Amino acid sequence: MENDLVNIICKRCGANNRVSKQKIKEGFVPKCGKCKENLRMEGKGPVIITDATYEAEVEKSSIPVLLDCWATWCGPCKMIAPIIEQLANEYAGKIKVAKLDVDDNPKTAMKLEIMSIPTLLFYKEGKIVDKLIGAQPKAEIEKHITSL
Repeated sequence: MENDLVNIICKRCGANNRVSKQKIKEGFVPKCGKCKENLRMEGKGPVIITDATYEAEVEKSSIPVLLDCWATWCGPCKMIAPIIEQLANEYAGKIKVAKLDVDDNPKTAMKLEIMSIPTLLFYKEGKIVDKLIGAQPKAEIEKHITSL
């Protein structure tokens, strides 16, 4: 049974979770034992950013980053969420697609001076090089990605 387990670090809270490889193969979506966030394997959807992980995941990323600043109550944020998910999977390995819930992470939201959501920030070498505010179509977001 010990060899059947894989360790997955929660992108939201940083907790270490042991999950059965067999259950993952069967389509089971594991949840973090600490914060109950869905656990994601690398390359599967956006990375969840928190105040604690922002610097390491975004500013020190070795590849360009698209950071979606959003909130659970925001209608336009919900509208573009499937697009963000698609982009994360389509550009896996080329850019890091990440999400920051501004309500749960006020320190980072203030640092980034987020005044409207959704706000999409584009990073290259740890610096913001582009910004989109409001719900945007996939083609518009991809134009900004290709400029990275």
